[in-house]
Amino acid sequence: MIEMHPIGYVRTDAHNLPRHWSVSDVEGTLVIDEAYREGLRDIRPGERIVVLFCFDRSPRFTPELLRQKPPHRDREYGVFSICSPRRPNPIGLSVVTVLAVDGTSLQVKGIDMLDRTPILDIKPHIEAATPSGQADEK
Repeated sequence: MIEMHPIGYVRTDAHNLPRHWSVSDVEGTLVIDEAYREGLRDIRPGERIVVLFCFDRSPRFTPELLRQKPPHRDREYGVFSICSPRRPNPIGLSVVTVLAVDGTSLQVKGIDMLDRTPILDIKPHIEAATPSGQADEK
């Protein structure tokens, strides 16, 4: 059994969210639990971060959902080829830009998550490899 616990949640006033982070200008806040404050200490405005979250309000997955037709596509696709929230494990991923850091709150742009969405993890967004072939990571 795999067990995960949210580290925080999303706050946004937006009601009409884009279908994907790559087309989102929506701003919001990632509110992280105080217990994880030290883990946020090196995140800076202007950086892009990867947010892993739970699709906590999506319908339960069933085998019929292995193929789905996205609303913006003309045919069905396998669930692992699309960004549908209806997945075997309801885990989402978004890349957002950090606008400001205030304690355990990160103001971000690029939200495609509903208000109160549980956040599972945050990771750096690695843009490219360096000439040595190593990822440019902090």
